[in-house]
Amino acid sequence: MDARSAHSDGEIDDTSSDEAAAQPPRVEMIDAQRVVVKVGSSSLTTPDGHIDRQRIRELVDVLSARRSAGVEVVLVSSGAVAAGLTPLGLATRPRDLATQQAAASVGQGQLVAHYTAGFAHHGLTAAQVLLTVEDLMRRVQYRNAQRTLTRLLEIGAVPIVNENDTVATHEIRFGDNDRLAALVAHLLRADALLLLSDVDALYDGNPSRPGTRRIARVDDPADLAEVDIGGAGKRRVGTGGMVTKVESARIATEAGVPTILTSAANARAALEGEPVGTFFTPSRRRRPSTRQLWLAHATAGRGSIVLDPGAVRAVVDKGASLLPAGISKVEGEFSAGDPVDLRDENDTTVARGLVTYDSAEIPDLMGRSTRWLARELGPAYEREIVHRDDLVILARNRRR
Repeated sequence: MDARSAHSDGEIDDTSSDEAAAQPPRVEMIDAQRVVVKVGSSSLTTPDGHIDRQRIRELVDVLSARRSAGVEVVLVSSGAVAAGLTPLGLATRPRDLATQQAAASVGQGQLVAHYTAGFAHHGLTAAQVLLTVEDLMRRVQYRNAQRTLTRLLEIGAVPIVNENDTVATHEIRFGDNDRLAALVAHLLRADALLLLSDVDALYDGNPSRPGTRRIARVDDPADLAEVDIGGAGKRRVGTGGMVTKVESARIATEAGVPTILTSAANARAALEGEPVGTFFTPSRRRRPSTRQLWLAHATAGRGSIVLDPGAVRAVVDKGASLLPAGISKVEGEFSAGDPVDLRDENDTTVARGLVTYDSAEIPDLMGRSTRWLARELGPAYEREIVHRDDLVILARNRRR
C-alpha cells in the first residue's frame, strides 16, 4: 500500500459531519481539571505578521470560560517572532537566529499585552512564563518552573508560556512550542493537552481533495504507520507543522496525557468534550521522567558511544548504567553533560543519555572496570559513563 499524506494546507471545519456527530463525547476533556492549551503562530497573526486581536480575543474568551468553570488552564502561545516582524520592517520570518531573537524580543511584549488585557476583561490575571530547554533539564530550574507554574494556578492566574527565544540557541532549544507544550503538560501532570493550529484535524491525505478522511482517533503510533505526515502549514509563519504536532502528541501520550489536535476555531468545542479534531489516546505505561522525554524527543546526540553486546544487553534489557568496560568506540566530540547516542555494533542507536566525561577522556577508560579506574586514577573515576537516571531507551535490541 502506498503511503498516504496528512497535510495542514488550510483551515477546514469538519465538525458538522455525520462521522463527528456519531462519536461519543470525550470524557477525558470533560473531566479534566488541569488543561494545557497550545496555540500556533498561524492562529494568532494576520498573513503580514500583525497580531490578530480578534483571534486572541476569541481564544481568551474560550479559555476564560473554562477557568470560570473551575478548570486550571495553562496557555502555551507561539506568535512572538511573528508579531515582531512588522514592527521591525521584516517581510518574512528571518532565517538567522539573531534576527529571530530580535523579533521575539519585540513581539513577545505585544503578545503578552494583548493577553493581559483580554484576561483582565474577564477578571483574570495573565502571567508570563518564559522557559528554555535547560529549565526542564536541570533539576533546580525544573523544580522552580514546576513550583512557579503550580503556584500561579493555585492563586487563579493563567500562565502564558513561551520558549525564551531571546536567549535560546540552535543547539539548546525546544525547536517549536508543540514539544514545549507536551513537556509542560508532563511537568504539571496535566489531565489533557489541546494543540490548536490552522487545520481542524489530522487527515489521511490533502484535506482539500475529495475523499480525504479525518483521522478521528489514534490509539497507537502504529495507527499512523502508513500516513505520510506533511510539512508546515500554508501560512508558514511558525516553525511547526503536522510532523511536530504528531510528535508532540506522542510525547504527551507517552506521559499519560490525552491529547487533541484541532483548529483554534474548534477550541471551545474541544474543551467541552465534543468529538472534534483528532484524539490521541494516552499510554497506560508508567510515566517517564521529564528528562527522559526531553532526551528522547527534544535532543540530538552530540556524538556517539559504541557499546559491545554485553553492554547493550545491560543497558537496554536490564536498565543498567553504561560503564567504561562495555565501550568499544567513541565517535565525535562532546563535553561532560552533553546528550550522546549509544549505539550497538550494527550502528543502531539503542539509547541516548547525558555523558559524564568529555569525549577525549573516554578512550583511556574503555574496557576498564570502575574499581580499577578508582584504584589507579583516583576515586573521582569510580563513576558511570552514563547513569541510568540520565538515559532513555530508543530501540529494544532483539538479538540475544
